[in-house]
Amino acid sequence: MKLPKSAYTDPPWRMHEIDEGFTVEDVWALPTPGGPDDFPRLLRMMSGGDTSDNPSWIARTLFAIRWKLGEWFGWDSPEAKVGSRVATLRDRLPADLRDGPAGPEFDKLPFSSVFLTKDEFAAEMSNKTCHAVMHLTWVPDGSGGYHSQMAVLVKPNGRLGALYMAAILPFRHILVYPPLLKGIDEEWANQANNLPPRSRPRWRLRSRPV
Repeated sequence: MKLPKSAYTDPPWRMHEIDEGFTVEDVWALPTPGGPDDFPRLLRMMSGGDTSDNPSWIARTLFAIRWKLGEWFGWDSPEAKVGSRVATLRDRLPADLRDGPAGPEFDKLPFSSVFLTKDEFAAEMSNKTCHAVMHLTWVPDGSGGYHSQMAVLVKPNGRLGALYMAAILPFRHILVYPPLLKGIDEEWANQANNLPPRSRPRWRLRSRPV
């Protein structure tokens, strides 16, 4: 479910200490009902994601086209990544977060972890179009349980980045996020029911220890 941007801007998240220059693109409530200690399980699941296994063939095709365009135009070249085109957000962290854990490694997605707390996690990626952050939080649901929220923050790279983000907006909302959320819902439920791998949907979020 899409949430208002205030779901990110209003709570006192630590991310606010380093998000200067970024805009909130989207905020989503993820279908991950759980208890107070389930945040690490969510991070293991999310860090194993792979766009090639999206349950929607349309979304898989769009991602494949995006990676091919990036290859042709050099959008995803090493010099466009975090640490080259832009400095890592870890350089902005206050001392207590800098000395703490960064978070999990990502198996396939082009993200690197920035910081991790008991209920908040941020990962960043950069290419020639933008510098982006995936911000995950573990929040009470109002009925004694918890679920995750995901905010997407972006800092477009000049006119190219602004045009690119505007162009992909309808595709993300209509063709990418709905199957993404469905896949998360199915995998989370399968994990909770301890189903064997063969019973899981085609799009599996592989696990890696946090």
